Amino acid sequence: MPKSASFRPSWLSDTALFWTLALLVLGAGLGLRDPWPADEPRFALVARHMVESGDWLFPHRGSELYSDKPPLFMWLQAAAYTVFRNWRVAFLLPSLLAALGTLWCVVDLGRRLWTRRVGLYAGYALLFALQFTWQSKKAQIDPLVVFWITLANYGLLRHVLHLARNRAPDWPMWMLGWAAAALGTISKGVGIIALLMLIPAGIASLRGWDVKVHVRSAKFWLGPLAFVLAACVWLVPMLLAAQGENGSQYTAYINDILVRQTAKRYGSSWDHGQPVWYFLEVMATMWLPTILALPWAIPAWRRRLRRRDPRYLLPLAWWALVLVFFSIPGGKRDMYILPALPMVALALAPLLPGLLRRVAAQRVVFAFTAVFAGVMLAAGLAMFFGDPGFERRFVAERSLEDVSRSLAASIAAVGGWGVACLFWAGRRRAVAAMIATLTGLWVVFGLLMAPLLNDSSSARGLMTDIGHRIGPDAELGLVAWREQNLLMADRPVAEFGFKVDFDEQMRRGLAWQRQSPGTRWLLVQDVALAPCVDASRSVHMGHANRRGWTLVPGSAAANCPDPATAR
Repeated sequence: MPKSASFRPSWLSDTALFWTLALLVLGAGLGLRDPWPADEPRFALVARHMVESGDWLFPHRGSELYSDKPPLFMWLQAAAYTVFRNWRVAFLLPSLLAALGTLWCVVDLGRRLWTRRVGLYAGYALLFALQFTWQSKKAQIDPLVVFWITLANYGLLRHVLHLARNRAPDWPMWMLGWAAAALGTISKGVGIIALLMLIPAGIASLRGWDVKVHVRSAKFWLGPLAFVLAACVWLVPMLLAAQGENGSQYTAYINDILVRQTAKRYGSSWDHGQPVWYFLEVMATMWLPTILALPWAIPAWRRRLRRRDPRYLLPLAWWALVLVFFSIPGGKRDMYILPALPMVALALAPLLPGLLRRVAAQRVVFAFTAVFAGVMLAAGLAMFFGDPGFERRFVAERSLEDVSRSLAASIAAVGGWGVACLFWAGRRRAVAAMIATLTGLWVVFGLLMAPLLNDSSSARGLMTDIGHRIGPDAELGLVAWREQNLLMADRPVAEFGFKVDFDEQMRRGLAWQRQSPGTRWLLVQDVALAPCVDASRSVHMGHANRRGWTLVPGSAAANCPDPATAR
């Protein structure tokens, strides 16, 4: 062994192991699948339109303006494609980088507040929470928003907890916190919740805790100024462009994205209705296994709060505020509560070294791993050797007949790996067995399961079959389409609006097809198929994304009335 290696600090191997596992868990499968519904194809389609049209200020979904979300996430996808020229890499890369950035914030903050070891424990608690990993492996806006919110918390906490040298105010970190909150807001409106951290910080400061917001300093206003400037990265160019020659067509877009999709959506949610306790259920299930530490953590947190330790007060109070904020509206989705998870992991981290030495905690970890591995093994074997009802429904809805046995074998392999890890580690090293088991799950999912599910989940299989059936010279129109159909088409297609009523789309599609019935085909979602279409001359293409699809040639629509003649 080289002399230098014998003096290598032990923390180097611990840190390298953590980041190696993080890259393996989060990055496995990058480039091996296409975008999947519900949101991934939509964002990738918008990003592709930006690249192809050069219009990056006003996102489009097909021919329509897309005003549901600000464009920052799609900008990053389009920029990634500009660099790598591969959409399978580009559409997932922003989520991967955002997840790694979130982990870095938590690890570094744990190191600064306590010790390097505590920082790594915080990273592990976050990395292996099921919801964090699952969302980080998807190309949705949420991983990016979580990163901006966590970065904002990172900057604000470094300032108010005096983590700069000589315990002086850290004004650059103060500005970073506000700017990151603004970038989170123009990624998704809820990014503003990062600034809720100032509420417990201000109250703690007034009550004599070791927290300083420095509101009397003129430099305090550098934070709000940084927020405004960061938000203007998108708002100013967009508003100026909307005032140009064609500005009138963007009035509805601006009203929708700045008012309806933010304040109105929060105040009167129109979808995803859930009861007020919904996020308690989400945290109890989707935050496994990290949430298992809560019964021991609550008494320990109470003792530290009695000692007026602000390192626990601010993350925990902010978690409570975020929980209340998202529980008020009727509309709720499981990922809304995800931004709170990094601060929960941070507050748990100092307790974990002692907690995991307890026999009871080790037994809980062992039991969780055993149940998880047992369920995966049993489900995989049942799918492989039997014909359970859940498999039949899953295969039928997604047309997975060709890959069902391979998928079953992959699931059983994860369960078998978990059982082997338990035998290898034993009860005393149950945490190592759990980490190895979950690492195996995410690696197998990324490298094996996702590619097996890809053709059906992404609609690539459906659109490839359609391209082969109609031939390279035919034209294709989409009726009652989804974003993945337009994204995965192997040729330019005609579409007749996305938010347009299905009956109107069908009418427009038939009118388009009537202009050249010999070469034009319509792909129609079954629920929108007009009664006049001859089923015997149409081709049912099966199911994809839990929807049935029918291919309609011109001859099958010969009996449909011509709207012009009818008038």
